[in-house]
Amino acid sequence: MSLKSTPRRYGAIAIALHWTTAAAIALLFAAGLAATNAGPDREGPILIAHISLGLLAVGLTLARVAWWLFADHRPQPPEGQPLWQRRVATAVHFSLYAAILVMGASGIATLILSGTVPMILSGQPVPDLSQLAPRITHGLLSRVMLGLLALHIGAALYHQFVRRDDLLARMGVPVGRANKKAGQLARP
Repeated sequence: MSLKSTPRRYGAIAIALHWTTAAAIALLFAAGLAATNAGPDREGPILIAHISLGLLAVGLTLARVAWWLFADHRPQPPEGQPLWQRRVATAVHFSLYAAILVMGASGIATLILSGTVPMILSGQPVPDLSQLAPRITHGLLSRVMLGLLALHIGAALYHQFVRRDDLLARMGVPVGRANKKAGQLARP
């Protein structure tokens, strides 16, 4: 597999950035929920994981944007994809990148404004952050991001299993190739 994308497939670097970011985001949501539901004595270690994963997700997103701007080109859209679907896909991707970056910024702003980093690191209970504007933004954006992720994942599954245009294989998922003529899955 090439490091850079081809007109029909994403390259190894784009695939690695995508799936590593996806894993970090899944773990971020789990840690965020766990921190919200944890008692004051257990919240700190979970927040350390959440903060670390958040910084990783922001860093990977910035690397991904730089990769697309300066080093690589995205593959062509799947054949026969209507213009409106291409526009929605572009809007969802852009919105996901923006949401990750704004969530990272709001998380950092929450930590700075509240001064909780020393408390977290020393094992002290974390104060209530729920009324801080950046924390409110962070929480609202997490719900927006869940909706965007549902659209993104739903569209990928639609392409793979309804349209059968091998969209997941373009992103490195080892699924059976769709046989458009027979309408059945063929061997890879």
